[in-house]
Amino acid sequence: MTYVDGFLLAVAKANLERYKDMARTAGDVWKEHGAIDYVECIGDDVPYGELTSFPRAVLAKDDEVVIFSWVTYASRASRDEILAKVMADERLKGDDWKDVFDGKRMIYGGFEAVVEL
Repeated sequence: MTYVDGFLLAVAKANLERYKDMARTAGDVWKEHGAIDYVECIGDDVPYGELTSFPRAVLAKDDEVVIFSWVTYASRASRDEILAKVMADERLKGDDWKDVFDGKRMIYGGFEAVVEL
């Protein structure tokens, strides 16, 4: 079964084009180092729920959109290997992202796939 890293974050609408540029670069890096898939999605139908919701989870403000993304790997072992290379890649170094989104409100984690159809 594959392994997936999932991400959820909020991006100011004013920074959306900069985020897309960053995501394209990050996607290139992940894929070059061996990721199977790299996907970035902009929330289109994500209502603010009473108790829980994507916007609540990242404390999204009225001028922000929710981003849901994931990276797919062949296995947990390959993910660990690829992620080490990604984190060391010079193209992703620096603090440019800090002006684009608030990393403190990003949610992320690794998941083992249990059903793949």
